[in-house]
Amino acid sequence: MDITDIKIRKLIAEGRLRAIVSVTMDDMLAVHDIKVVQGDERLFVAMPSRKDENGVFRDIVHPISPKSRADIENQILDAYSRHAALAEAENQTPAS
Repeated sequence: MDITDIKIRKLIAEGRLRAIVSVTMDDMLAVHDIKVVQGDERLFVAMPSRKDENGVFRDIVHPISPKSRADIENQILDAYSRHAALAEAENQTPAS
């Protein structure tokens, strides 16, 4: 399964949450509410989750293998970095 589109839905400047992302796979399946989070040492990707009856958060969707997780995370973080850099450049460009 290939990622065919990544949309950065929202950039967030405050706190550890940096972005909310949607991913489309094979132009057939969309996964929403993927989070880009600033960890203690690096950015990471958190899959959509919900709280169960015991108060524990469980992923609704997740990659099965470590390689799949790494591939998805790398593509999302690359898209996030490009989008954040573009937004930063637009904020620094003086209005005409």
